[in-house]
Amino acid sequence: MAVEVKELLEAGVHFGHLTRKWDPNMAPYVYMERNGIHIINLYKTAAKIEEAGAALAKIAVSGRKILFVATKKQAKDIVAEKAGNINMPYITERWPGGMLTNFITIRKAVKKMATIDRMKKDGTFNSLSKKERLQVDRQRAKLEKNLGSISDMTRLPAALFVVDIKREHIAIAEAQKLNIPIFAMVDTNSDPRQVDYVIPANDDASKSIDKILTYVTDAIAGGLADRKAEKDATKADAPKADKKSAPKKKAAAQEEEE
Repeated sequence: MAVEVKELLEAGVHFGHLTRKWDPNMAPYVYMERNGIHIINLYKTAAKIEEAGAALAKIAVSGRKILFVATKKQAKDIVAEKAGNINMPYITERWPGGMLTNFITIRKAVKKMATIDRMKKDGTFNSLSKKERLQVDRQRAKLEKNLGSISDMTRLPAALFVVDIKREHIAIAEAQKLNIPIFAMVDTNSDPRQVDYVIPANDDASKSIDKILTYVTDAIAGGLADRKAEKDATKADAPKADKKSAPKKKAAAQEEEE
């Protein structure tokens, strides 16, 4: 995955926060200060994107899920689209407390959603009173809004990808507690020590978020493609193996008869 520094520059990935708001731990990723704003070193950003991309692709090859988290206005739609395209779960509304540390309870809420859907299919829903149907519909809509994108997530994710670690501090804390690797866009006002795979970048501008997410999801898509190719190759080899073993099985059967 070749990351173009020129593309990062055009997307405004290099713009950090005001110098007075910076976190000193981001010093290794700061190139310079201009007009009271820190400028991020895009060569380091490019290297970190490639490093994160390689690690995320490995997770995708293993078949495990990567949970994307971004509830800020500029990132919500971008994350929903990009994560949805590669069939990965995402949280773009309020982070449900205990989403990771109390995953069993979250799964119960998802099952409740599935139960309501079954009620609508088998006709049970129509036997309810008008008031009850309205209450059930409201409950279903609320569950869909908060948990819809994670309805297929049957176990804890293998990793988190976060946009704005200051805003998503609860998600970060839960992932740390469970030793779930954290990948994140980290701006100059945040502490990169909280993250396993740091991508120093402007996490406020939609163009910057879109550019980073494009690189990241392309890497994951590559991992998923490799996984599919491996599966297809295994299926193709299976009939050949059966054909090779057939004569041996036949000979063994004949020996038993004799």
